[in-house]
Amino acid sequence: MRISERAAETADRAAPGHWEDDLLIGCQGRSAIITLVERHTRYVPLGALPHGRDAVSAAEALTGVAERLPGHLRRSLVWDQGMEMAEHARFTVATGCPVFFCDPHSPWQRGSNENTNRLLRQYFPKGVFDFAAIDQGGLDRVARELNTRPRQTLGWDTPAQRPNQFLATG
Repeated sequence: MRISERAAETADRAAPGHWEDDLLIGCQGRSAIITLVERHTRYVPLGALPHGRDAVSAAEALTGVAERLPGHLRRSLVWDQGMEMAEHARFTVATGCPVFFCDPHSPWQRGSNENTNRLLRQYFPKGVFDFAAIDQGGLDRVARELNTRPRQTLGWDTPAQRPNQFLATG
Protein backbone atom coordinates (compact mmCIF):
# COMPACT_ATOMS: atom_id res chain seq x y z
CA MET A 1 0.00 0.00 0.00
CA ARG A 2 1.08 3.54 -0.62
CA ILE A 3 1.77 5.95 2.21
CA SER A 4 -1.17 8.08 1.07
CA GLU A 5 -3.49 5.18 2.05
CA ARG A 6 -2.35 5.21 5.67
CA ALA A 7 -4.84 6.28 8.37
CA ALA A 8 -5.19 10.03 8.83
CA GLU A 9 -4.37 9.65 12.55
CA THR A 10 -0.72 9.06 11.70
CA ALA A 11 -0.18 12.56 10.33
CA ASP A 12 -0.45 14.43 13.64
CA ARG A 13 1.47 11.81 15.69
CA ALA A 14 -1.28 11.82 18.33
CA ALA A 15 -1.85 8.05 18.32
CA PRO A 16 0.90 5.59 19.24
CA GLY A 17 1.68 2.46 17.27
CA HIS A 18 2.66 3.91 13.90
CA TRP A 19 6.24 3.11 12.94
CA GLU A 20 8.84 4.21 10.42
CA ASP A 21 11.47 1.72 9.36
CA ASP A 22 14.68 1.52 7.38
CA LEU A 23 18.04 -0.21 7.14
CA LEU A 24 21.25 1.31 8.39
CA ILE A 25 24.01 0.02 6.12
CA GLY A 26 27.48 -0.88 7.39
CA CYS A 27 30.88 -0.32 5.80
CA GLN A 28 31.21 -1.31 2.16
CA GLY A 29 27.52 -2.31 2.11
CA ARG A 30 28.28 -5.76 3.55
CA SER A 31 26.17 -5.55 6.70
CA ALA A 32 23.08 -3.77 8.00
CA ILE A 33 20.62 -3.43 10.85
CA ILE A 34 16.91 -2.67 10.96
CA THR A 35 16.00 0.64 12.56
CA LEU A 36 12.47 1.45 13.69
CA VAL A 37 11.08 4.56 15.31
CA GLU A 38 7.59 5.03 16.71
CA ARG A 39 6.15 8.30 15.44
CA HIS A 40 4.39 9.43 18.65
CA THR A 41 7.02 8.53 21.26
CA ARG A 42 10.19 8.39 19.10
CA TYR A 43 10.87 5.03 20.78
CA VAL A 44 13.56 3.04 18.92
CA PRO A 45 14.04 -0.73 18.77
CA LEU A 46 16.83 -2.11 16.57
CA GLY A 47 17.13 -5.45 14.83
CA ALA A 48 20.20 -7.42 13.84
CA LEU A 49 20.47 -8.88 10.35
CA PRO A 50 23.09 -11.61 10.90
CA HIS A 51 22.10 -13.50 7.74
CA GLY A 52 22.19 -10.56 5.31
CA ARG A 53 19.76 -7.93 4.13
CA ASP A 54 17.80 -9.89 1.56
CA ALA A 55 14.00 -9.74 1.69
CA VAL A 56 13.49 -12.97 3.66
CA SER A 57 16.12 -12.06 6.27
CA ALA A 58 14.71 -8.54 6.62
CA ALA A 59 11.13 -9.81 7.04
CA GLU A 60 12.22 -12.34 9.68
CA ALA A 61 14.30 -9.82 11.63
CA LEU A 62 11.60 -7.16 11.44
CA THR A 63 9.01 -9.69 12.62
CA GLY A 64 11.23 -10.55 15.58
CA VAL A 65 11.51 -6.90 16.57
CA ALA A 66 7.77 -6.26 16.14
CA GLU A 67 6.81 -9.33 18.16
CA ARG A 68 8.60 -7.83 21.16
CA LEU A 69 6.03 -5.00 21.08
CA PRO A 70 2.47 -5.19 22.45
CA GLY A 71 -0.05 -5.92 19.68
CA HIS A 72 -1.92 -2.62 20.14
CA LEU A 73 1.32 -0.78 19.33
CA ARG A 74 1.59 -2.42 15.88
CA ARG A 75 -0.85 -0.26 13.92
CA SER A 76 1.22 0.51 10.83
CA LEU A 77 4.72 0.52 9.41
CA VAL A 78 6.14 2.79 6.73
CA TRP A 79 9.12 1.72 4.64
CA ASP A 80 10.90 3.16 1.63
CA GLN A 81 10.96 1.48 -1.78
CA GLY A 82 13.89 -0.87 -1.01
CA MET A 83 13.93 -4.46 -2.28
CA GLU A 84 14.56 -5.70 1.26
CA MET A 85 10.82 -5.37 1.92
CA ALA A 86 9.75 -7.57 -1.00
CA GLU A 87 8.48 -10.05 1.63
CA HIS A 88 6.38 -7.44 3.44
CA ALA A 89 3.29 -9.65 3.26
CA ARG A 90 5.10 -12.26 5.35
CA PHE A 91 5.70 -9.61 8.03
CA THR A 92 2.06 -8.43 7.93
CA VAL A 93 0.68 -11.97 8.26
CA ALA A 94 2.99 -12.71 11.20
CA THR A 95 2.37 -9.48 13.10
CA GLY A 96 -0.97 -8.10 11.91
CA CYS A 97 0.80 -4.83 11.11
CA PRO A 98 0.13 -3.39 7.64
CA VAL A 99 3.08 -2.05 5.65
CA PHE A 100 2.90 1.18 3.67
CA PHE A 101 5.52 2.36 1.20
CA CYS A 102 6.85 5.86 0.70
CA ASP A 103 6.70 7.45 -2.68
CA PRO A 104 9.89 6.89 -4.72
CA HIS A 105 12.80 9.16 -3.76
CA SER A 106 10.87 10.64 -0.81
CA PRO A 107 12.82 9.80 2.38
CA TRP A 108 11.29 12.87 4.03
CA GLN A 109 8.06 10.83 4.31
CA ARG A 110 9.90 8.87 7.02
CA GLY A 111 11.38 11.93 8.69
CA SER A 112 11.49 10.49 12.21
CA ASN A 113 13.44 7.49 10.95
CA GLU A 114 15.84 9.64 8.96
CA ASN A 115 16.53 11.71 12.09
CA THR A 116 16.94 8.56 14.19
CA ASN A 117 19.42 7.12 11.70
CA ARG A 118 21.47 10.33 11.98
CA LEU A 119 21.51 9.89 15.79
CA LEU A 120 22.51 6.24 15.38
CA ARG A 121 25.49 7.27 13.25
CA GLN A 122 26.98 8.71 16.46
CA TYR A 123 27.25 5.09 17.60
CA PHE A 124 27.85 3.49 14.22
CA PRO A 125 29.96 5.80 12.01
CA LYS A 126 29.06 5.68 8.33
CA GLY A 127 31.58 3.95 6.11
CA VAL A 128 33.48 2.60 9.12
CA PHE A 129 31.24 0.41 11.25
CA ASP A 130 30.64 -3.23 10.34
CA PHE A 131 27.33 -4.45 11.84
CA ALA A 132 28.64 -8.01 11.79
CA ALA A 133 30.69 -6.88 14.82
CA ILE A 134 27.59 -6.34 17.00
CA ASP A 135 24.92 -8.79 18.12
CA GLN A 136 21.31 -8.20 19.15
CA GLY A 137 22.36 -7.64 22.77
CA GLY A 138 24.71 -4.87 21.67
CA LEU A 139 21.99 -3.29 19.54
CA ASP A 140 19.60 -3.46 22.50
CA ARG A 141 22.13 -1.58 24.65
CA VAL A 142 22.46 1.18 22.04
CA ALA A 143 18.66 1.39 21.68
CA ARG A 144 18.29 1.61 25.47
CA GLU A 145 20.79 4.47 25.59
CA LEU A 146 19.04 6.28 22.76
CA ASN A 147 15.62 5.71 24.35
CA THR A 148 16.76 7.19 27.67
CA ARG A 149 18.12 10.32 26.03
CA PRO A 150 15.86 13.36 26.66
CA ARG A 151 14.38 14.95 23.52
CA GLN A 152 13.32 18.54 23.10
CA THR A 153 10.47 17.46 20.82
CA LEU A 154 9.07 15.40 23.74
CA GLY A 155 9.23 18.27 26.23
CA TRP A 156 12.52 16.83 27.51
CA ASP A 157 10.94 13.47 28.30
CA THR A 158 12.77 10.42 27.03
CA PRO A 159 11.28 8.08 24.44
CA ALA A 160 11.40 5.31 27.07
CA GLN A 161 9.10 7.30 29.36
CA ARG A 162 6.43 7.69 26.71
CA PRO A 163 5.57 4.05 25.83
CA ASN A 164 4.90 3.28 29.48
CA GLN A 165 1.76 5.42 29.16
CA PHE A 166 0.41 3.07 26.49
CA LEU A 167 1.63 -0.39 27.48
CA ALA A 168 -1.28 -1.05 29.81
CA THR A 169 -3.91 0.39 27.49
CA GLY A 170 -5.13 -0.91 24.17
